[in-house]
Amino acid sequence: MITNITNFQTEGYQNFLAGEYAQAAYLYEQAIADEPDVISNYWHLGLTLLLQGQEAEAQMTWMLAIAEVEEEKIQFHTTELIKVLQIEAERREHLEEFSISWLIRQHIQEIHPSDINNLLNIIQLSIQLNNFDGAQLNDVGIIQLLNSKEIGDLNLELLNQVLQQVLDTQPLHLSYLDLVEACLPYFANPHQGFCILLPAAIKIGHTFKQPKLAAQILELYLRLDPEEVETLRHLAIFYQDSQNYTLGIEKAKLCYSLSKKLPDKIFALHLVLRGLMSAGGYWQEICSTSQELECVLQEFIKAQPLAVDEVRTLRLLTPSFALPHIKDSPADFRKIHNQVAQIFQNNIQAIAHEETQRYSQRIINNQSSGISTKPLKIGYISYALRRHSVGWLARWLIQHHNREKFEIYNYSVSYKLVDDFLQEWYVNKSSKARKLGINAFEIAEQIYEDEIDILVDLDSITLDISSEVMALKPAPIQVTWLGWDASGIPAIDYFIADPYVLPDSAQDYYTEKIWRLPHTYVAVDGFEVDVPTLRRDELNIPNDAVIYLSAQRGYKRHPETTKWQMKIIKEVQNSYFLIKGDAEEEAIKQFFYKIAEQEGVECSRLRFLPQDPSEAIHRANLTIADVVLDTYPYNGATTTLETLWMGIPLVTRVGQQFAARNSYTMMMNAGITEGIAWTDEEYVEWGVRLGKDEALRQQVVLKLKASRQTAPLWNGKQFTRDMEKAYEQMWQSYIEGK
Repeated sequence: MITNITNFQTEGYQNFLAGEYAQAAYLYEQAIADEPDVISNYWHLGLTLLLQGQEAEAQMTWMLAIAEVEEEKIQFHTTELIKVLQIEAERREHLEEFSISWLIRQHIQEIHPSDINNLLNIIQLSIQLNNFDGAQLNDVGIIQLLNSKEIGDLNLELLNQVLQQVLDTQPLHLSYLDLVEACLPYFANPHQGFCILLPAAIKIGHTFKQPKLAAQILELYLRLDPEEVETLRHLAIFYQDSQNYTLGIEKAKLCYSLSKKLPDKIFALHLVLRGLMSAGGYWQEICSTSQELECVLQEFIKAQPLAVDEVRTLRLLTPSFALPHIKDSPADFRKIHNQVAQIFQNNIQAIAHEETQRYSQRIINNQSSGISTKPLKIGYISYALRRHSVGWLARWLIQHHNREKFEIYNYSVSYKLVDDFLQEWYVNKSSKARKLGINAFEIAEQIYEDEIDILVDLDSITLDISSEVMALKPAPIQVTWLGWDASGIPAIDYFIADPYVLPDSAQDYYTEKIWRLPHTYVAVDGFEVDVPTLRRDELNIPNDAVIYLSAQRGYKRHPETTKWQMKIIKEVQNSYFLIKGDAEEEAIKQFFYKIAEQEGVECSRLRFLPQDPSEAIHRANLTIADVVLDTYPYNGATTTLETLWMGIPLVTRVGQQFAARNSYTMMMNAGITEGIAWTDEEYVEWGVRLGKDEALRQQVVLKLKASRQTAPLWNGKQFTRDMEKAYEQMWQSYIEGK
């Protein structure tokens, strides 16, 4: 008899493994009929029924079996049932049959709702099956169990895995914060929490574009280690990116106070400046902090050679971004910046010595092989090929490229996993689109393997990863175009400019060769424009009033320029000034109110506008202005193009640095000289004249509208031909070894 039962069990299990569930169920039923006291047969029978879709029958089989045993043995047999289900769930996971494992674990949950390890497995499987909803963390009781700290034999490795996977799952959910908080006591040490939470916060803040949630996660981590400097650095950035400037500045200052090494001090001062300038209005503190930054940079240069690791090296260039916003002295600025860029490149190439040697060998081989008839491979590298100023402007070059003569490669750094139609446009318009992460060595290797002839950097120093890639020199010719200014990295051969955007003397303080296109360094065929949402009556502005507008973020607000703007408002009666741009609301208001009062302008003539819901609406709303007043020493770029495209007169002050000549070159290439000022006094004079002389304004408006048909600024196709000619000439010079 015992032999028959064993045979029934063995045959039943073999049929079960083969997926022949009906036959397996029949054999288990025979085993139960022969020996009803062998409880395990009920467990296997129920499991077989479950996998045939007979969930109610399976549950009934288990319940009837439990009901028949003695009370003191119920717990023992329940544990036995769970063990059978657990083994099968794990077997299915090993076979990657995740939906079956998930189903089995759902029934384990019903039998033992407080089995934390099973609940964690359910979450893990839900993520695998793409049916995870953050609300499940509360629904299944995981967070409550973790908080109760009465959970028995918790698998800590599994808990950490699930935490990492949850934080990597979109859409993000507020319950993630509750999970992080509940997990804090279970980290073996603060470092373990750091290794899990910081990378997750970086991805959430930057890739998923939710800096507020990223900041909240890092604040929870600080409970474990309140003075962990790396966490504080990122926390400062996330607070600033979520426009909580007060906390962003506070955390940046704490970073500076805790920093001991010169590279750390440089980056901490950058974070302080980043917060102060983004908020706007903290001018006195901005000046003192920038002076301190320059001093620390000089000290760092004098202290060479210093052993600086890769992470600290990557943070050396970005701090320079703030300085041209504060003063227009490119020769002095670039003398410091170029030296830092040289140190940056030396360190990166020392870290990746083998790679750079291999990349440089191709350059020698290319030059010895002579001119090729194949299409040139042009690679564009940027984190901003999306809804970003660079993304809006670079698209016309990509649109009009001659695909017979050029293969276009798109290297999207830190590819953002968000719904962005412009990002997808770039992917679709490229010969090859590489959706990349943030590992510079992997990016450089991809560029090298793709055999790119000319690599064009659109980020300059605004992204450290792109700078690192350029320093490795994976392509024989490397160029900076469009983003910010030249980076100063010696591995970059050319900086694209035009006859206006840099003065003739600029080559004296640029390490890159300045390649001047014949007309303009940027051109667009136009912009998408929506329906305007701003009305004069809603702003309590009379119909006959003159409206001035400045739409720039807090970074570009300079008190000297603001004084000129207030002088204009004072001089032009019945005029109003609209102010728009990212900044800390109260700080920027006090900044403008203080200068207005100093210049004798009533604060009631100022209007502060919120950001528009889209770029297309922003452009439509520009038309409420009669005159746009540019910033200095850092001009508008995309905002200037949008202003001119909408046919609005602009007043700009021309300086010496690239950032102080953007509006100048754009106006010249639109055929407009009215509003170009070469001195502070001329800026005020043009502002007053355009405000008072309606006929002059209309004349400019008509010229701008007519320029759409003839001006280089609005001819993306001709601009592309100019760029392509430049690429061909660069390649010719390279092959000839010049």
